[in-house]
Amino acid sequence: MSTFALKYRPQTLEQIIGQEHLLGKEGVLRKLIESETLTHTFFYGPPGCGKTTLARIIAKSLDRPFYEMNATSFKIEEVRKIFKEYANALQKPLIFIDEVHRLSKNQQEVLLPYMENHTALIIGASTENPYYSLTAAMRSRSHLFELLAIPEKAMQTLLEEILHKESIDAEDDAKTYLVHSRGGDVRAMLNLLESASAVASPVTLPLLRQIRPHAIQAGSSESESHYELTSAMIKSIRGSDIDAALYYLARLIEGGEAAEFIARRLAILASEDVGNANPNALTLAASALDIVRHIGYPEARITLSQLVIYLASSPKSNSAYEAINRAQKVIKNGEIYPVPEHIKTHAKNYKYPHSYGGWVAQNYLLHSMHFYETKQIGFEKTLYQWHQKIISKDSSEMH
Repeated sequence: MSTFALKYRPQTLEQIIGQEHLLGKEGVLRKLIESETLTHTFFYGPPGCGKTTLARIIAKSLDRPFYEMNATSFKIEEVRKIFKEYANALQKPLIFIDEVHRLSKNQQEVLLPYMENHTALIIGASTENPYYSLTAAMRSRSHLFELLAIPEKAMQTLLEEILHKESIDAEDDAKTYLVHSRGGDVRAMLNLLESASAVASPVTLPLLRQIRPHAIQAGSSESESHYELTSAMIKSIRGSDIDAALYYLARLIEGGEAAEFIARRLAILASEDVGNANPNALTLAASALDIVRHIGYPEARITLSQLVIYLASSPKSNSAYEAINRAQKVIKNGEIYPVPEHIKTHAKNYKYPHSYGGWVAQNYLLHSMHFYETKQIGFEKTLYQWHQKIISKDSSEMH
């Protein structure tokens, strides 16, 4: 970690930025800490959002000995030694385990009795939601809190403060790149700033891009160009203009936009604007999202290009998007009806469609409602024809 990141690491809850939902005056996590009622807890969120820092502050606030570990090198013997040392102590230690999603089932089982007896306060952290990697027993003895990427305004304020304190000059476009391209990762922003300031003054955009050419993770920018370029790419794909879509894709890539962010936007478009007119679009978008997460730039640009061309070339239908909007609107307007008796669990008068050749007439709603309007574009026309054959009295063509 850079000296800047260490030097400006928050030491109190008040100094932590960007986690108002948990640590604001009415934040539940703040109240648990201040009332000293915090139980075993697991944090998850993107890199550089303050998970480790928060754990250290909690230990300091609760006046507990602090032990920091990583699940990738976690040794059961070492933990047992700590538990033994504090077996009869009045103040129990706080054991922080980073990358907690990597704990094996056996390692989790070793921790369980100590968690149950409160031999130590266990706090874990992960860049992934650890819900599914933790056993049910671990989850039942702990809380799970999500930390968010640091908002861009907070990053800008912090950057200006550090530039002033360190007497560093930086051009405006360099400041924008420092904040925007770090995607809410304070540590990464400070690492890049420190490296650049050691090379030249003032810090310039070309210098920053020589050190780190691309954004390191997906983030949300408040800059007009970020939103406008993304919107332009999406609208070009929606309008089936391949070249325009590729142009804006290239602008986003060269502007330092994260490959994962672009892939996520394209995955949304695959459902919203292509939909069942070409269902394979969603499959390809999902594959692209997975691929760019693992390979990154520069190769990820090829995958993104392939996906953009495919989506722009696909027939377009937003019928799925419109259908769920209509259904949600009905629910929000208070039209809540009970499930019909004959389709409830273990209902004896339910008609099993497979016993009637694949389809049988029966009501699934107490009140007739209609949300889906097929556009019969591309494969959606085939789906419509299939559905019509299914619900027709003579369904022999389906068998």
